[in-house]
Amino acid sequence: MIHQFDTLIVGSGGAGLYGALEASKRSKTAVLSKLYPVRSHTGAAQGGISAALGNVEEDKPEWHAFDTVKGGDYLVDQQAAKTLAEEAVQAVYDLENRGLPFNRTPEGRIDQRRFGGHTRNFGQGPVRRACYAADRTGHMILQTLYQQCIKNEVAFFDEYQVVDLILADDHCQGVVVVELATGELHVFAAKAVLFATGGFGRMFKITSNAYANTGDGPAVCARRGIPLEDMEFFQFHPTGIKGLGILISEAVRGEGGILRNCDGERFMERYSPTLLDLAPRDIVARSILTEVRAGKGIRGDGKIDDYVHLDATHLGKETLMKKLPDITEFCKTYLGIDPADEPIPVLPTAHYAMGGIPTDEHGRVICDNKGTVVKGLYAAGECACVSVHGANRLGTNSLLDLVVFGRRAGLHIADYVQDCEAVEVDESAADTARAIIGHLTETTAEDAPHGGHIMEQMQTIMMEHIGIYRNAKDMRAAVRDIQKLRERYQQVRVQDSSKSFNTDLLEVIELGNLLDLSLITAAAALDRQESRGAHSREDYPERDDENWLKHSLAYLENESVRMDYKKVDTSIWEPKPRTY
Repeated sequence: MIHQFDTLIVGSGGAGLYGALEASKRSKTAVLSKLYPVRSHTGAAQGGISAALGNVEEDKPEWHAFDTVKGGDYLVDQQAAKTLAEEAVQAVYDLENRGLPFNRTPEGRIDQRRFGGHTRNFGQGPVRRACYAADRTGHMILQTLYQQCIKNEVAFFDEYQVVDLILADDHCQGVVVVELATGELHVFAAKAVLFATGGFGRMFKITSNAYANTGDGPAVCARRGIPLEDMEFFQFHPTGIKGLGILISEAVRGEGGILRNCDGERFMERYSPTLLDLAPRDIVARSILTEVRAGKGIRGDGKIDDYVHLDATHLGKETLMKKLPDITEFCKTYLGIDPADEPIPVLPTAHYAMGGIPTDEHGRVICDNKGTVVKGLYAAGECACVSVHGANRLGTNSLLDLVVFGRRAGLHIADYVQDCEAVEVDESAADTARAIIGHLTETTAEDAPHGGHIMEQMQTIMMEHIGIYRNAKDMRAAVRDIQKLRERYQQVRVQDSSKSFNTDLLEVIELGNLLDLSLITAAAALDRQESRGAHSREDYPERDDENWLKHSLAYLENESVRMDYKKVDTSIWEPKPRTY
């Protein structure tokens, strides 16, 4: 079946919905999603969205842009960071005007709180910059944008899984998807396609990411010859629930929560004397792991699964229920504790991909280090790399990234499609996808490996070898072992033969995507011989601006990964040592 639209959005999180909202004002627009839109992972973002409103204390977009660049360890493209910070203010007020119920100051303005790495006057001290709706900010953004898209009569195709991208002569013509309800393949032809498929944290064993976060957009692009940028940089959030990885928002520390080791010591005083518990996430995550390794975890055995305490008991029940109601309920549900009475056991959890599909500031996909644009193809949100996060993202900049660059992509698409002819495709456009599905569903020997075992092995390899601390020996082993898993994956077959809602088929497709992205991540990490931001190498402990102040571009070529590089925009601030 062939469907024809002007604009096609793949993914229904914050970036996809904002892109759809803007594009639909001037073009026939559809959103494809493997989920019901308000189940998208944007809804799990808790703490806030950053903007230098200055409602609670003095703040400036210039300070915000600088913090973003410094937080990303100077691998951030600085003009893009400037755009992010400057457009943040209007983006937040636009959300407010569309109905988002932000928390308020006594004067009725949008309230703001502190968040890690956000400072006043170029690093002098912490600043209140995060605008929030209790600890449900992402959920509120998702609801607000979805309602507006319905109002704009955007067409939604829920529970459709993307399988392939239709490219002809570096010109995007649409996508091929499988409808989960029927198992049928559909071709969606479009003048412009925006990938907004989110992150891929499910490649790690302990992660805050939802089960649906399997990197479908980046993996499909990589298999079509588009490079992925800065894939070695994956952020571990410092505070996930011990053993589960479910996120305990940075907002707890923003409201005054304190990290403590087995001695009850506020250990961040030793690692970040100025910002303390609100240092950037990569620094806090490494500090926690260093304490655990030194036997200062709560158990004190030095094992990788030991943990520390996040103490919010001094905040009181009233503050916790008013400003952090979901976190309070998570602790009661999953841990059986009340954070007003007991500290929360936390451990770093795989959280956010700084890398992804390379784009410019309008969301247009770039296919090389010369800035060549793939016509009609766009990406925004966590699946994209603008790059405004560099080597480490600051908290609350992710929701801002979605809103600012999702909106910019939607506006650019609305202009672009006005001058384009309708795309002509036929059923043969689905041949590659049909071959992929046919291979996975063909009957085969009963001893074929099950995808679930390969998934578990991949997640363990990535967690142990491409985690917070890295070294050449472990990363080489990871590359070798992931390549073997990809070979075994070729024998995997779907064991459920039904057509309707075949979740086995969906999971095997997702596993293939994660294996490809795991290989690219491991290869890119092995290649970068320095420590920068979230990429911390024990064998190369220092940042090396002379040789490595450059973006990586990783091309997936069959069983291997070819590396290339592109220049970082350092046109505003000169790179300096990163201290807090």
